[in-house]
Amino acid sequence: MSVEQLGAAFDLLAAWHEGGVYVEHDGQGIATGPGAAVATGDVTAALAERPEGAVACGAVPWAGGGSLVLADTQVRRTDPFVTTRIGPATQPVLVTGLIPADAFLDAELTMSPPPAVYAGAVAEAARRVRVGELRKVVLARTIEVGGRVFDPRRLAHRLRAVDPHAYTFIAPAAHGVLVGASPELLVARRGGEVRTNPLAGSAPRSGDPIVDRANADRLIASAKDREEHAVVVEAVAEALEPLCVSLAWDREPVLQETPNVWHLSTRFRGHLGDPAPSALDLALALHPTPAVGGAPADAARDVLAQLEGFDRGSYAGPVGWVDADGNGEWAIALRCALLEGERATLYAGAGIVGASDPEAEVDETDRKFRAFLDALRWG
Repeated sequence: MSVEQLGAAFDLLAAWHEGGVYVEHDGQGIATGPGAAVATGDVTAALAERPEGAVACGAVPWAGGGSLVLADTQVRRTDPFVTTRIGPATQPVLVTGLIPADAFLDAELTMSPPPAVYAGAVAEAARRVRVGELRKVVLARTIEVGGRVFDPRRLAHRLRAVDPHAYTFIAPAAHGVLVGASPELLVARRGGEVRTNPLAGSAPRSGDPIVDRANADRLIASAKDREEHAVVVEAVAEALEPLCVSLAWDREPVLQETPNVWHLSTRFRGHLGDPAPSALDLALALHPTPAVGGAPADAARDVLAQLEGFDRGSYAGPVGWVDADGNGEWAIALRCALLEGERATLYAGAGIVGASDPEAEVDETDRKFRAFLDALRWG
């Protein structure tokens, strides 16, 4: 295989091809064509046989296992000025003619579970937290959209344009293609350094700057949201500290803004012990954090099996890449949809603690759906 240096202006999304993987954050990331599917547990050995700089990439299912793609062609940008191609050059595919389709009609949308059922599940989950069965659980719901053919590249282009700071991704899934733009870094490793940035607790954005600021201030002061966030921070620290010689994080949550939602955020930085786990190993050690599952993890898993009512597939699992040196970057597959021909399944969840209000959690998931449905019109 040849290795070629490309210019900084090369568009990673144009280098993605069907069957491959695309992950981009702030202009850096990976785009590939199709390739061999390698079981997650066999990735390290498979990468050792590949050219220097090759990566394994894709989406790990929520329940674990699955496979990653080792592509024959890839384009990787590791900093703003260095873009490397491995394998034969392929024709870039540009996005043209971006004209949104009509808004979706109610008849085109199927909710699972319906809002009233989801509100009942939230109420039951909150009751279980109050009686001490668990501290937190993240309940999700879906909307299925039918009757249109969706283009992963066009959708990713729109999502990236709306929020270039998100982790925009396209990845093969068991039954289709997963496309999304996640705000949340699960873990990144570069040499001996490790970073993670869990998010939990949210509030809506507003076009009115006064209302928007008030929403942010209420979030940072909210005892309910701070408890939801604290559960995640404790779990991440517990998972990473045994693997690190030093680990530091924000002692108070900070606000992180996205185009539609304010989040509570905590930034972790650490130095790994020797031998350092790979980025993939770190992702699997952290997943699922209470930001997408719950705590304790086993109790939350039982509650999800009883109350959620659908198979998550790759939703809320790790999505990203790892190379032969163990470096890599993994986001959490949130704000996403599974595209299957003329059908798209959208996912949205909310963190539930004892003080959660069912109607407020329905509204939170509705807002996430509305934002993604608007982007889906461009795909």
